[in-house]
Amino acid sequence: MKKTKNIVLPLGLGQRPKRRPVRVADMVREELALLLLNGLKDPRLAPVTVTRVSMTADLRQAVIYYSVLGGARQQKDAEIGWERAKGFVRSRLAAKLQLRYAPEPVFKRDLDAEKHADIERLLAEIKEGENEPSP
Repeated sequence: MKKTKNIVLPLGLGQRPKRRPVRVADMVREELALLLLNGLKDPRLAPVTVTRVSMTADLRQAVIYYSVLGGARQQKDAEIGWERAKGFVRSRLAAKLQLRYAPEPVFKRDLDAEKHADIERLLAEIKEGENEPSP
């Protein structure tokens, strides 16, 4: 029997991600968008936007990233709202996706959206500074 060496490739050069978790993540994101529009009655989730979803390879867990319009109070309310709605969201996903196992939703606030807003604000300040006449 011939032995083969285990070759470690640099980051990004290994196997491509499987397509099924990506497709299921897209379906979860679409279903959550519909739930936020029609299904969830919790007013704490009104200013929430689902930004992206990632699935584990075995499709048992869905990590749902969201952003919240508003301050710290709205962000805390959204976190409480998601925790209260977790069971309902899981049951709706199970019914709509018809997978062997209902994915367990894990909600995380998307910090990338906040960083993007900060960069936009800084660029606007720089632009205002350029338009002002110099003394």
